[in-house]
Formats: sequence, C-alpha cells, structure tokens
Amino acid sequence: MTMMEEKITDAIVSRFFEKFRENLRLDVAIVGAGPSGLVAAHDLARKGLRVALFERNLAPGGGIWGGGMLMNEVVVQQEAAAIVKDFHVSTRDVGDGYATVDAVELASGLIFGCRKAGASVFNAVSVEDIVFQSDRVAGLVINWAPVQRERMHVDPLVVTARAVLDGTGHPAEVVSMACRKAGVRIDTASGDVMGERPMWMESGEASTVKNTKRLYPGLYASGMAANNACGGARMGPIFGGMLMSGRKAANLIAEDLHA
Repeated sequence: MTMMEEKITDAIVSRFFEKFRENLRLDVAIVGAGPSGLVAAHDLARKGLRVALFERNLAPGGGIWGGGMLMNEVVVQQEAAAIVKDFHVSTRDVGDGYATVDAVELASGLIFGCRKAGASVFNAVSVEDIVFQSDRVAGLVINWAPVQRERMHVDPLVVTARAVLDGTGHPAEVVSMACRKAGVRIDTASGDVMGERPMWMESGEASTVKNTKRLYPGLYASGMAANNACGGARMGPIFGGMLMSGRKAANLIAEDLHA
C-alpha cells in the first residue's frame, strides 16, 4: 500500500513537471502577471495559443491587491468595463464615466479567468535573461525567484517562445534587458528605453494603450512596461488603461503569429 505522504508528494511532483514540460516551447511567454499580462494571457489562450506567465512574486496580480495606498479599491473607466465583465468581476458606478472595483475581486478574477482560459502561470519564477537568436527575441532564461534573491550560484533553464510580452510594470525589465544585452534598437523615439514620466493620469491612461506594441521582432510590451519603454506618464490606481493594453497586446501578438 502506498503511504499517504508518498502519494501526495508524488502527485505534486509529477503534475508540476508534466505542466512544466508542456510549456517549454510556447507561442507566447508573458513576463509579469499583473493586470495587462493577465488579460493578454486570457485573450491569447482563448485564441488557441499556448501561453504561460512567469511571475516573480508568490501571488500573481501585480499592483492590484493594494489598491490605492493599501485601500483595496481601484478605479476603471467605463470603456474598460467590458473587459472587467469578461472576467465576471463586479463594478460600482461612481459617475463621470468611472467605476470602482474591489481590488481583491479584480486580482483574483483575472487570475482565475486566465487559468480557466487555458494559460499556465508559474509563480515564484524570475526571468534572468532573454533568448536572442537570428536577430529576434526567442524565449526566456528563468530561475526560481528565491535563487535569484539569495544570489545562489545556480544555473537557470530556458523556455522558447515565438513572442515575448514584457508586462513587468514600471521597470520594463525585459525590454531593458534586450536593449542592454542584445544592443537592439527598439521602436521608440530614441531607439532605447525612454523612461517613465511623472504622474499624469489622463495622459498616462491614454499612452498606456498607445504605447502597447511590438518593440522589436518577437518582443512586445504592455501596461506600465510599455509606458516606461516609450516615455509615457504614470497613472496610479486607475486600471482601465492597463486592462485595455493587455487586450490590445493580445490582438497584436495573435495577428502577428497568425500572419
């Protein structure tokens, strides 16, 4: 008879490595499971693409959980309400074209919807580097986040992807890595990461969507990563632009991969 302890451990180890093997070759690898990354993953998976998100933190959801200054409510514009409804998340109208959303419901709803659509999520995983082949971004170099945090000398592993989406938020880590290590010129006014500008909500919301694009063959950016790359303003605890950015990124990537 198999001992209960052995059975439980075997089930976890077997299923995890089965899931990991299934995602070694991806259509789309998304770095950062914040609002734009989760929406993009959901939409791409529903289009039949193999998608995985890699999130450094233990809990996906990015900056949603804390709301504004730890008050767990966020705001979305009515034009983003359709995306919120796609995830069966409730909103409360506050007038002037805005609605509040419970931050915990939004974060958990996006995560659940992303998984139910068929996207895989690997939490506590850091991206150390990109795969760069034939003048395009072709995958990610990954390691456990605690390994990177503790600066252990442990070699990483690799997943390949036809497209990589930088959803890392304010740092735009993947785009910065491509510019720094591969020496590429990206599709910005300077050819390099231009840096995030100070708070201006109206401008930042518009530019988050506008700046969502393919920056280099195989490399895309969404959410605040797109704004940092292209020099857009920050916008704080209003999330409509980031949700719309994720949807735009998914449509752009799907169109490119199906071309």
